[in-house]
Amino acid sequence: MNQERFDYRTGILASPSEVDAAEWNALLAQQAQPTPFLRHEFLSALHASKSAVPDTGWAPQFVTLTDPKSGRLAAAAPVYLKGHSYGEYVFDWAWADAYKRNGVPYYPKLLCAVPFTPVQGNRLLATDPRALRHLAATLMAFAEQADVSSLHVLFPTATEADALTGLGMMQREGVQFHWLNDGYRDFDDFLSTLEQKKRKNIRAERRKVHEAGITMRRIRGEDIRDEEWRFFAKCYRQTYREHFSSPYLNLEFFRTIGATMPENLLLVIAEYDGKPIASSLVVYQRDDRTGGTLYGRYWGALEHVPCLHFETAYYQPLEFCIEEKLATFEGGAQGEHKMARGFLPTVTRSAHWLAHPAFSDAVARFLDSETNGIHAYVDELRDHNPFKG
Repeated sequence: MNQERFDYRTGILASPSEVDAAEWNALLAQQAQPTPFLRHEFLSALHASKSAVPDTGWAPQFVTLTDPKSGRLAAAAPVYLKGHSYGEYVFDWAWADAYKRNGVPYYPKLLCAVPFTPVQGNRLLATDPRALRHLAATLMAFAEQADVSSLHVLFPTATEADALTGLGMMQREGVQFHWLNDGYRDFDDFLSTLEQKKRKNIRAERRKVHEAGITMRRIRGEDIRDEEWRFFAKCYRQTYREHFSSPYLNLEFFRTIGATMPENLLLVIAEYDGKPIASSLVVYQRDDRTGGTLYGRYWGALEHVPCLHFETAYYQPLEFCIEEKLATFEGGAQGEHKMARGFLPTVTRSAHWLAHPAFSDAVARFLDSETNGIHAYVDELRDHNPFKG
């Protein structure tokens, strides 16, 4: 490390509880793109519920930089030692397979990310640009000195990604679909801006749900009862069961965030004849600077009703965004089908460092080709803009 870096005291923490919650959240609030998922409450819930712990392949190694003069937190990042690549949404399975075929271990690796959360925003929390540079350099030094194959920083801001690539990390791009609130008065006002076919299809989808006798309830976090958390968790597990996989999160996690950050939560429940049959949980954050953002997160249904997924996980949250004047609805990972519902392609970033020189060179060549493909893909998607010309 260079001499300047010793201005800070470095910490490697094995649990979110080892850093003061108020201090962490105050640092987060100073950032340009904070999200609820970097709140101490969210990260602590992942740990306390045993969703992201060493036994599940997520060993916390949170990196902190403390100013020795003030004793205050100057920078911090949520870092995990990973024994697999599940729950990341930036896929490096092919890289791991290439390592394995050549007899080189890919795991463990270091990951700076929010577990199970494909949301772009600040990852390197810092009081100022100088602290950001120190934190980025500390992450690199940590990876170089640890017995790991690689370091990956997922969904950082453009500023953070640039700081990391300036230190030699490779930048990777991806695509998500986000809805932007153009000051719509109501849902019909939004629909009026879409092409006729898209508008007609959305109305038909909503009508099918209504004619099936389904009613919808939207419940703010502070009003969610335990029986509703239990029902939602059952729906969430059902989604994973249908995809023949194991759920990442559990009822304890949802109960915990319901108790510690209710102001960020909205639960949508679909009912038939007074009986709940489906639900979605979205996370949102108000922001005086940006207007605020809603994040589509979790969904599940115990009974099949045509178009119920779209009503519960898209149209009800969209109505909420318009009513609450939230500026953006981030639809989560992947999903071209979202474009037909007014979501537009947005480029996301990640940064990667691989210790093995030959594999690093191979991945760099792959990323050059992939990036060109991503740009062509986004250009093609934008040619199919769902809005009126």
